[in-house]
Amino acid sequence: MPRPTGHRPVEGDGSAAVSAAPSPNASALAALDEAARAIAGVRAVEDVLQLIVDRVRDLVDASYAALGIVGPDGTIDRFITAGIDAETRRAIGPLPRGRGLLGLIIREGRSYLIPSIADHPDSSGFPAHHPPMTSFLGVPVSARGQPVGNLYLTDKRSAAEFSTADLRLVELFARHAGIAIDNARLNAQARRLAVAEERERIGRDLHDGIIQSLYAVGLSLEDVPEMMTDAPDEASGRVDTAIESINLAIRDIRNFIYGLRPEAVDGSQVVAGIAALAEELRHGGLVEIEIDLDPSADPGLTPEAGSELLNLVREALSNAARHAHANRLGIELRMEGDHTILTVADDGVGFDVDRKVADDHHGLANMRTRAGAIGGDLEVHSSPGMGTRIVLRLPLATGAET
Repeated sequence: MPRPTGHRPVEGDGSAAVSAAPSPNASALAALDEAARAIAGVRAVEDVLQLIVDRVRDLVDASYAALGIVGPDGTIDRFITAGIDAETRRAIGPLPRGRGLLGLIIREGRSYLIPSIADHPDSSGFPAHHPPMTSFLGVPVSARGQPVGNLYLTDKRSAAEFSTADLRLVELFARHAGIAIDNARLNAQARRLAVAEERERIGRDLHDGIIQSLYAVGLSLEDVPEMMTDAPDEASGRVDTAIESINLAIRDIRNFIYGLRPEAVDGSQVVAGIAALAEELRHGGLVEIEIDLDPSADPGLTPEAGSELLNLVREALSNAARHAHANRLGIELRMEGDHTILTVADDGVGFDVDRKVADDHHGLANMRTRAGAIGGDLEVHSSPGMGTRIVLRLPLATGAET
């Protein structure tokens, strides 16, 4: 494509074309570092996209900034802006699809510095109610070698147009932005997978426990009408047993419902989450629970790692209450040197930890996987008739890094 006189497109990622251009000064690089750190610490996709636009606008002192996310068909399917208020956005009407200069960057995949938007031959003008814009800077954003979208900035506030140093700064920021967008998307996928796994676990537990128990109750009551005449005492005993089984099933169902509460699975507050899990089990009335949680022993995990820890605790409590037939259960969280120590102990039937079938039955494989995912070490102490004690050792430094 011929390049119009007075306009400076930049080939590729811009590194070759601006190599002789002035590099960003120390204060600009410090601002870049701060902006990159800010977007790297955000997990939700929507929050990452908006923060990218807000930060890049401040980075080069632009009046307006936007991030266009390009769909599979090569058009813009999401357009996040900064500098335009909500009322103006509504007045403008439908979001751009990628025509004019926006489409030029999508098609060519390279950066552009343009002193005057109106004078560029690819400009398609602005819709009604759109604020006037003059200078333009556009930079593509990619992740793992694939295009993600484009950054658009207009009207530098402190100068008539954007400089090549501004361009270099935005290109550097775009690399961080691509990584942050990719990480946020992967995090969203991981969350969806975790939800699917949790649904599968609940469905499996319901089928293996509550549903089978209720099915057995139904079978035990089938011949009660005939027994009312021939063996009334036995019939009465069966009804009493059925009522007791149904009450236990109700308690199990209540535990599942409490287990779906946000505070019980939100990993942002580990100590409060453990307390909530213990309270829901106590509310079910299946076991007596003693808890001793030291708030200073919070390992400082990220919400995702905290969710792994709480799911581990949930599984340990569920095993004690439903499989180990425990009457008493203790939960302790304490500090030991530079480690957080979590202990869950019960007085249940116990099992042989060396038997492979025991791993499958008691979910130890899942708990060990969760412990490893957050940098912890899981120890299981048990023997038939002697109860079970599960100990998780979590280094504080590892927890913070996780």
